[in-house]
Amino acid sequence: MKLGLLGPEGTFSEMAAKKWSPGAQLIFMDDMECATRAVDDGSCDESIVPIENSVEGPVGVVMDALLEIRSPIVGEEVLPVRQCLMSRGSLKDIKIIISHPQGLGQCRHYIHEHFPKAEVRTTGSTSHAARLAQEFPEMAAIGCSESAQKYGLKVLREGIQDYAANYTRFIVLGRHKPSPTGHDKTSLAVYLDRDRPGALYDFLGEFARRSINMTRIESRPSKKLLGDYWFFIDVEGHEKDLELREAISALKDKCTTLKVLGSYPRADRA
Repeated sequence: MKLGLLGPEGTFSEMAAKKWSPGAQLIFMDDMECATRAVDDGSCDESIVPIENSVEGPVGVVMDALLEIRSPIVGEEVLPVRQCLMSRGSLKDIKIIISHPQGLGQCRHYIHEHFPKAEVRTTGSTSHAARLAQEFPEMAAIGCSESAQKYGLKVLREGIQDYAANYTRFIVLGRHKPSPTGHDKTSLAVYLDRDRPGALYDFLGEFARRSINMTRIESRPSKKLLGDYWFFIDVEGHEKDLELREAISALKDKCTTLKVLGSYPRADRA
């Protein structure tokens, strides 16, 4: 099986991919959007991409792409994230710190406290940052320890994330919808009529009336008007379950657009 993910090698995405499917052929993509669209474009059988982090929140580019792709979410993985500071040089040499925006955001307080004068730069992935850090001893990367091993860097500090409970949730996109397991989650994308007072309250009431537990709600700009949003909602249950099936049917009359992004087995927190 070909499994698409953000490259190059040595990312947290690679760790999640190996956890999801140890025997898969990993296909490394240039950016997050390409990885999200890899099943739709036929280059992969499945793809795995980060959707949210417990510290930095949602991954916007993935959420936006979910509105456009056909491939359903077929699974998820939750990965504990332990960020490391790595470099060719020593701590006293560091003048530049580079990483993916999520990595930098998860270590914001650490950088401010220990390297207040360092120049901070963003890269497309944590492993790309590690690869760049090979070139200069005054440059340090933030990422997983596997990146340091892969690119011949020294781990100068481990666990530099600002919060110990730092987890990233990855979703898996595939071709075939999983059957109900009794321990499922359903992800929805909803576009409401912005001019109707109480629309979101009325919408969420359909879950509450049926005792369906909502585990996540996020908003993303519709890119049409200021103050106009899509809502991304995760609830417990499978779209084939009677209660959730009834709720989804009722909800279609209360919004402009409702897209079921997928129903899939819930992952336990690692």
